Amino acid sequence: MTVIHRPFRADHVGSLLRPDRLKEARQDYKNKVIDAQTLKAIEDEEIEHIIEKQLEVGLHSITDGEFRRSWWHFDFLENLDGVQGFTSEHGLEFEGVETRNHNVKIVDKVAFNPNHPHFEHFQFLHEKVNGRGTSKVSIPSPNQLFHPNILNETIYPDIEAYSHDVAKAYHDSLLKFYELGARYIQLDDVYWANLTSGTQKTRGRDRSEAEKENARQLALRVVNEAVQGLPEDLLITTHVCRGNYQSTWAISGGYEPVAPYLFQENLGGFFLEYDDDRSGDFEPLRYFPKDKSAAVLGLFTSKTGELEDKNAILKRIEEAQQYVDLDQICLSPQCGFASTEEGNKLTEDAQWKKLAYVVEIAKEVFGTAK
Repeated sequence: MTVIHRPFRADHVGSLLRPDRLKEARQDYKNKVIDAQTLKAIEDEEIEHIIEKQLEVGLHSITDGEFRRSWWHFDFLENLDGVQGFTSEHGLEFEGVETRNHNVKIVDKVAFNPNHPHFEHFQFLHEKVNGRGTSKVSIPSPNQLFHPNILNETIYPDIEAYSHDVAKAYHDSLLKFYELGARYIQLDDVYWANLTSGTQKTRGRDRSEAEKENARQLALRVVNEAVQGLPEDLLITTHVCRGNYQSTWAISGGYEPVAPYLFQENLGGFFLEYDDDRSGDFEPLRYFPKDKSAAVLGLFTSKTGELEDKNAILKRIEEAQQYVDLDQICLSPQCGFASTEEGNKLTEDAQWKKLAYVVEIAKEVFGTAK
């Protein structure tokens, strides 16, 4: 098996627009028109189709588009032992829109679930990719369980004990993916964006500056404990996002307050949102680790189908090189195309053209998309 030492020069976050057929099947399943077996057969077919499409546009990291999930994060989190999904009073707030009502809560000690459904999901992907690319897993970061409105001080009066349990559950989950053949896993992390000095719209996540500083230190420790001692040929990256729901956003603020901590995570790559002014400038990349990780610049937006101006992209890559060597840079959209099953407001055709465009520019800049 090929060892992947960094993300690919042209990479992507992972989620893809759900085709109408899949959306209709999920609705039919919810309404008890079809059974779980029929839904799975349709998911299987649609995932096989997008595997071929990803290969066709020139990508080397191949995902299942998160086609078996409703949410980028809740589906994974609520299948850990001790974590439970529930219908919340409100959805999550974004710019001008609110999501469906759902969240997770801690109901018992958090632990690894050996029967987590995402393991079976990965096995299907890995089998169908069959060595033609690298099967990529994207799961929410362990930090997603540290939002103030999720913490349960009755079960965990000591946040350090909680952090160790969460890290252990993740460590064991990452190892299980590895045993099933995974060599590229991405931790999606909105939590770090909440710890910038910018604004955020979601209820129950407000913190004072002092609380944010403590949370930054803990977030770094949690991730590093989760990935400690894993096999050396397992590439683990993270993706820092400011919210992505039906082409809207939830958080604004540059990387400056979190960069000294975030870039100490012992990871092989950092997918960084940089598609508009909400993410700030490249100056925080002065904290980026030299020679041992990759900065995956999310210069392309997944929120619209319009292709970015090539010269503007090339200029921004040049600007970033004031802080990070070109050899450490990769390219990607800033986020997935469908962080929830609703998806962003662009067509599937525009999605594939955007991904092909990332590949095209990577080849121009680096001589390869790989």
